[in-house]
Amino acid sequence: MEISVELTLSPLQDEFEQPIIDFIKKLRASGLTVLENPLSTQVYGNYDTVMKLLTAEIKNTFELIDKGLLYMKIVKSDRSDYEPTF
Repeated sequence: MEISVELTLSPLQDEFEQPIIDFIKKLRASGLTVLENPLSTQVYGNYDTVMKLLTAEIKNTFELIDKGLLYMKIVKSDRSDYEPTF
């Protein structure tokens, strides 16, 4: 089953840039389709593969920050080729 996941990581601390950069770099290195914009990062792929990666990398990131929020939306389909029609 293919999924699309949108992630927004918000560390609640002064030193926040490096944990976000490291998180995104690890997602990029996974071989999955990863798209970014200023507000979120999208990951596309097989459910088991994506969730295994996210489980590990979210845990790693949370261990590096004192406080933080992670917003995650999951869609049951690969929306990586979405093109607006307007």
